[in-house]
Amino acid sequence: MLPGAYDFARTAWFGGIAATGSALGHATVVSPAHGGGAVRQAQHALSDHVRSRLDGSPGAIAAAFASGDRGAIAADDDQAMRDAGLTHLLSISGLHVSAVVAATYLLAMSILALWPWLALRVRLPLVAAAAGALAGIAYTILTGAEVPTVRSCIGAVLFLVALALGRDPLSLRMVAVGALFVMVFWPEAVVGPSFQMSFGAVIAIVALHGAEPVRRFLALREETWVARLIRQLAMLLSTGVVIELALLPIGLFHFHRAGVYGALANVIAIPLTTFGSMPLIALGLLLDSIGAGAPAWWLAGKSLEGLLALAHWTAAQPGAVRFMPAMGNGTFALFLAGSLWLALWTGRVRLLGFAPIAVASVALAAVPTPDLLISGDGRNVGITVGHDRLVVLREGRSTFASDSLRELAGLDGDTVVIDDWPGARCTPDFCSIVLERGSAGHVILVGRGRDRVDEMALAAACERSDIVVSERWLPRSCRPRMLKADRTLLTRTGGLSVDLESRSVRTVSEDQGHHGWYRREELRPRYRRGGAPAVIPTAAT
Repeated sequence: MLPGAYDFARTAWFGGIAATGSALGHATVVSPAHGGGAVRQAQHALSDHVRSRLDGSPGAIAAAFASGDRGAIAADDDQAMRDAGLTHLLSISGLHVSAVVAATYLLAMSILALWPWLALRVRLPLVAAAAGALAGIAYTILTGAEVPTVRSCIGAVLFLVALALGRDPLSLRMVAVGALFVMVFWPEAVVGPSFQMSFGAVIAIVALHGAEPVRRFLALREETWVARLIRQLAMLLSTGVVIELALLPIGLFHFHRAGVYGALANVIAIPLTTFGSMPLIALGLLLDSIGAGAPAWWLAGKSLEGLLALAHWTAAQPGAVRFMPAMGNGTFALFLAGSLWLALWTGRVRLLGFAPIAVASVALAAVPTPDLLISGDGRNVGITVGHDRLVVLREGRSTFASDSLRELAGLDGDTVVIDDWPGARCTPDFCSIVLERGSAGHVILVGRGRDRVDEMALAAACERSDIVVSERWLPRSCRPRMLKADRTLLTRTGGLSVDLESRSVRTVSEDQGHHGWYRREELRPRYRRGGAPAVIPTAAT
């Protein structure tokens, strides 16, 4: 839609989706779907069972933990989880797979150790690792075997293999093997946020716990259990902060937003989920086989209500979410290079990684807020009129367009329709607005109708304007002083981001190249026949 926005075309290309469409009118079910196979039917049955035991969003979150089905979570709860930095808990990833594998491993070790004959003759860690691996694979298949889940399962299996071989499981070699496996089978995942955030978090954890000062801090010593608990909690908080800092540039690059209190919220949410909600859900499912799962489900519901309460409280704090304009690829590359240098090197030489991070931070702080955002079809336009206000051309039935405009502009304020903005002059077909940038005023003329326009009046209005935006083709007589973003131009460039002070324009096409998922056809303009010529507002000079 816009430069730096979510690229649905690329996702659809690698997902095998050839086309999308909309149905007009009501749909009639001729015959119900067959269910998609035994695994998919089991997934739906498990999700329905869990939601029958718990109502509302707690039941939907429990179903997401058990089966990967997160479609029934209420929109406000989902938004609160996102703003609090807890949305990663809702998608089956490393946390959930690790919890299942670890629980199976510990249970297998504990149960098998009760049989002395077996414990004296068989290496129980090998048997427990095999049981954990099978549980992780089964859980991955049951929850849909999405790429992030498969990636997490691979990492968990590698961890178990390292334990079975007596090697250090928390090593960058393990991370490298997991990343290589993903890149061989899903190379397109490398440029996606899921791959980058997953491996970024793991690399941050391994690098932090492999540092010599941290090893000394965590070394065993004679101390009271209170002091040991304080050290462990301090390390948990430090790990959360380091992960948040490592993922901050990735989140800003892909989503243009960052949660300020995510590290603190995760310190509570991750243990609550790992040691509270998920074991209680598993216990409830187990006890349901004998009809005694009600107490476990009640406790699971309370733990999930606590998780949602934490999310809403964190998201409601002042400044909980920060928006930033889209950063460039060069700035993002500097962040990644500095972070990888810090992780891969040891000793004082690793401190050199802070140099590119510092340069990238300065560049990020200097990213200007775009003055004008134009979607690829010309139907959605965002105009920055203040530090936190965005004037939009129209409010659609969906908030996707306005949210995308607001996030790409780096603004967290409300959007204002151009008709309601006092500085705009509008007719049914055109609106004009003056933007003061520096010592000059820039006149923006935006078309929003499809009626026939008198060419002489349009040419005169274009001559008085600096930028003209329209979703349809404009004649050659329309010659604004700076830019004419009509259908002819937008078909070639895609969405635009305009900075008036530097007179720079960023386009979608400049980042796409000649990839198969980005092919724009020349569209033949169509006009609404009949009707009087539209009236164009006189732009201020």
